[in-house]
Amino acid sequence: MEIYELIAPCHFGLEAVLKKEILDLGYEISRVEDGKVTFLADARGIADANIGLRTTERVLLKVGEFRAETFDELFEKTKALPWEKYIPKNGRFWVTKANSVKSKLFSPSDIQSIMKKAMADRLGQVYHQSWLPEDGAEFPIRVSFMKDVATVCLDTSGVSLHKRGYRQMKVKAPITETLASALILLTPWRRDRILVDPFCGSGTFPIEAAMMAANMAPGLNRSFLAEQWPHLVSPEIWEDAREEARDLILPDVQVDIQGYDIDDEALKAARANAKMAGVEHMIHFQRRDVKDLHHPKPYGFIITNPPYGERLEDKSAMPELYRTIGKSFSGLDRWSMFLITAYENAEKDIGRKADRNRKIYNGMMKTYYYQFLGPRPPRKEQKPEI
Repeated sequence: MEIYELIAPCHFGLEAVLKKEILDLGYEISRVEDGKVTFLADARGIADANIGLRTTERVLLKVGEFRAETFDELFEKTKALPWEKYIPKNGRFWVTKANSVKSKLFSPSDIQSIMKKAMADRLGQVYHQSWLPEDGAEFPIRVSFMKDVATVCLDTSGVSLHKRGYRQMKVKAPITETLASALILLTPWRRDRILVDPFCGSGTFPIEAAMMAANMAPGLNRSFLAEQWPHLVSPEIWEDAREEARDLILPDVQVDIQGYDIDDEALKAARANAKMAGVEHMIHFQRRDVKDLHHPKPYGFIITNPPYGERLEDKSAMPELYRTIGKSFSGLDRWSMFLITAYENAEKDIGRKADRNRKIYNGMMKTYYYQFLGPRPPRKEQKPEI
């Protein structure tokens, strides 16, 4: 079976998390760069990656890479790529996205137009057609220029992978599912530890954590563009990948995952989303203010995305809110807290310097992932065999 180079993009700074996910799926990493991980896989890998990866936005199939400093070079080198290997006679193809960094060719619309003409030219010659119908499956192409080197890929995912299919009800400014998963995976949290999100909004952190605890693949409840490409990934491959993912689910896993918010509409959305994800029985959602946050057991985790004070009228409330977060956290017995925020005085108002701090771009917004580490619980003693 043919081996492809697949590229999985991710948030800057979270490449190591994605790399581990890909290795856990059993595929070989060929390159790790800022904001993306490249790995080698066959057709089954396309299905496994789309269904199973929690922290990438999409899975791209690399068609080729070349240097181009002029539009003539772009045309000729795009035309030289073996498009007929991927796009059938009636395939609908277009360059859906072009970006350019430190390159002489920088106009997205011109890059898109020229590449489309070059592809049509080659496919027309190969298929002996002066006109291509383009009434079949979709083949969106993405190209990125870095220092005049173009990387050309087919998008196998279609709709971004952060759209798992469960978030039917939304509230303002939710964190994406892929980023939430990556942030959880950056912590030592495991399914036998308590997890509380005191600003749960539409429930993304608790839902993603519950899916991890039950070993539920994030892409099981949605479709992917490459399912329309049977010449590359057969329906049997997709079914086998889904069946294997379903077999790995732990339906009876016991967890303590809680989501709090003071907004009734947010809680309504969170419960509906958890039900859609199939994890509503694993999460306790409750209307509760952060000042009332308490738990009788030690060694728990807070993982949360509190308000940032994005709007001018909200900024004055931030110091008191973060002081309250700090006070509630200090009252918990040997807990850890992981908090993503763009509020720059978070540590000062919480009243404690974070043990670790990671800068992460959430969209175009610079945020900080503050990590306040509690002690590890003692190891459970092994009972002697009788």
